[in-house]
Amino acid sequence: MKYLISFIKHNKKTIISQAIIAVSIFVILGAVAFGALYYSSGAISRFIIDTYVAGETQGTTAPEEHADDTETAVSPALPSVINNVFTQESHVIDLVKNSNEAVVSIVITKNVPVLEQYYTNPFGDLWGLNGFSIPSTRQNGTKEQEVGAGSGFIVSKDGLVVTNRHVVADTDATYTLYTNDGKKYDVDVIARDSYLDIAVLQIKGGGTFPYLSFGDSNTLQLGQSVVAIGNALGEFRNSVSVGVVSGLSRSLTAGDGRGNSEILEQVIQTDAAINPGNSGGPLLDITGKVIGVNVAVASGSENIGFALPANPVKSVVDSVRATGKIVRPYLGVRFLSIDKELQEKNNIPVDYGVIVVRGGGAGDLAVMPGSPADKAGLHENDIILEIDNVRLDDTKSLSSIIQEKKVGQKISIRIMRKGSIQVLTTTLEARPEGV
Repeated sequence: MKYLISFIKHNKKTIISQAIIAVSIFVILGAVAFGALYYSSGAISRFIIDTYVAGETQGTTAPEEHADDTETAVSPALPSVINNVFTQESHVIDLVKNSNEAVVSIVITKNVPVLEQYYTNPFGDLWGLNGFSIPSTRQNGTKEQEVGAGSGFIVSKDGLVVTNRHVVADTDATYTLYTNDGKKYDVDVIARDSYLDIAVLQIKGGGTFPYLSFGDSNTLQLGQSVVAIGNALGEFRNSVSVGVVSGLSRSLTAGDGRGNSEILEQVIQTDAAINPGNSGGPLLDITGKVIGVNVAVASGSENIGFALPANPVKSVVDSVRATGKIVRPYLGVRFLSIDKELQEKNNIPVDYGVIVVRGGGAGDLAVMPGSPADKAGLHENDIILEIDNVRLDDTKSLSSIIQEKKVGQKISIRIMRKGSIQVLTTTLEARPEGV
């Protein structure tokens, strides 16, 4: 140890000089690293901001042109990047502020039995068991109790509200609406949709309300930013989550945990957090338009939620506004979707579209007499390829396309009949009761 101490004492000047050189090198390397990080982070931030804001050009600068074409513009200055980040965040904050007043919580109450426990002696004084008793339960009247909660959103200034059908499915329950500022309203259930998991409510008592507008769900793109708002877990009203469109045209079977299930077609998948209680709340695009209605979440998953696309929901709302009830267009055919497996098994000339077929019963005709399909001239075994130039495949079903149309709307039907292509036209009519 003393040799080491002696060495240090005798070489103090040398060590100090080396330390100064080492510190200088560290500073230089640190400056280079910071510069690299600065420019690369600027590029990453710019990419995120340009994608997120979808066309905004704040803080962006076109590259300068040089006569010798040997130089390019440098990355934007750090203050510009920071300003753009703040712009992005402010954009979402403003969206939520502008939308929140039209997003509501729906509380479900119902008269439930009041049970009480009592004791009986089935033996009486027999065998000296007069002190013996067994506990039993009986009903002692009823009481009104909160039994569930969901979400919804106002779609007209006179107080029409959209939610999921499964939120208001119980016809014996009472439904109360709460706005984000805590105001309470009674509502009537005007219509429950038998096809989509959608219901339309009306706020009682009149008044003028802030409302949301529908966007075009047919223009959605994978990776597009979305915002979900709803009554998470039935406790946290107007909770906000942000994510992207993770998938389009999904089909799934959704259950309510009570043995009821339904098939949902053409739904939007998102990683924006959707929880029980969010059902019926809006899925918004970055402009604040409703592009979906939150409907389900994959059990046991992380951030796999689903929303009904806005376009067929808007058709339901328009129908209720016009007629006071849900009037659906229908074509009037029974069909089977064609895929690769069906094509190969039955030697069908195409692997997309639907084939018009009979049902299983004696009276289950392929084409319903007097229906729009019948008037168009559709026959059994015709293959419907397109409706209004939209191809029928695993991303667009015949049912989903028809449900986006309106009663009285004229459509073109591209078919294949015995190998030849034809185009038929017809006018959609209101679906008859019971069909």
